Amino acid sequence: MSKTAKWVLGLIAAFIALFGLFLFTFFSFILSEPEDESSSTYGEKVAIVVLNEPIYSSESIVRQFKKYRENKSIKAVVFRVESPGGGVSASQEIYEEVRRTRDSGKPVVVSMGSVAASGGYYVACGADKIVANPGTLTGSIGVIFQFLHVNELMKKIGIDQSTFKSGKFKDIGSPFRKTTEEERAYLNDLIGDVYGQFVGVVVKERNLKEAYVKKYADGRVFTGKMAYELGFVDTLGTFEDAIKIAAKMGGISGKPRTVREVKRIPFIERMLGETASKLAGIKEEFLDQPVLQYKYQPY
Repeated sequence: MSKTAKWVLGLIAAFIALFGLFLFTFFSFILSEPEDESSSTYGEKVAIVVLNEPIYSSESIVRQFKKYRENKSIKAVVFRVESPGGGVSASQEIYEEVRRTRDSGKPVVVSMGSVAASGGYYVACGADKIVANPGTLTGSIGVIFQFLHVNELMKKIGIDQSTFKSGKFKDIGSPFRKTTEEERAYLNDLIGDVYGQFVGVVVKERNLKEAYVKKYADGRVFTGKMAYELGFVDTLGTFEDAIKIAAKMGGISGKPRTVREVKRIPFIERMLGETASKLAGIKEEFLDQPVLQYKYQPY
């Protein structure tokens, strides 16, 4: 075979490979785009937004709230919360979007699942009404900041480490040395500020006295029944009850039609099956977790 023929065949092979990659990327994108699944294609509806995982990102929930807020056929939103909380800033961003939807005149009703604690409770505070099951675990108002120390282990196995930094707090939380008393004081101030922000939201949204909220804002969890009796949720009921309440608040008569976003399974996950899901879970658990968290930690 001549050099020219080999060059042409190589060029064709490269083109086919690039075209195949393009098709793979295109269909992976198309098949992973979320779509709305509705019980009816017409009439006034209640939108359902679901948070059923730790809060590491706010992007998906914020996007859904914005979409349904701007949709005139959506008369109310039910926010189903099944989460132990997570990152401080992500929780705050979701809360702000829930509050913004409520303040726009579109009712938002939170339906709490088995766990809606810490950041999961924070995001719920922006709603018009919070509905909890009697056995829901909620509350856990507080902040947690954790890091490991491996300096003693490193000594035992003969590993040394050096750090060069521009300021005394630049490597705060380093696993390679103990925390100093000055750093402890600094971290306590930091946590105190973020804790105060959480308490402030609960005080404002639940119309409670600060001293009363702080009495219970020590990280403890409540059952839904306890939270109702203490004034941290509005009523007890199921997910279906929350839909009926939202429909009534939105002025919908009769059995309410609902719409919710359904995320298609990405093509790559279809190919790899459970392996892809497990890898994604490991990534979130160990790499995506923010250091400063509104999170319930049931050790």
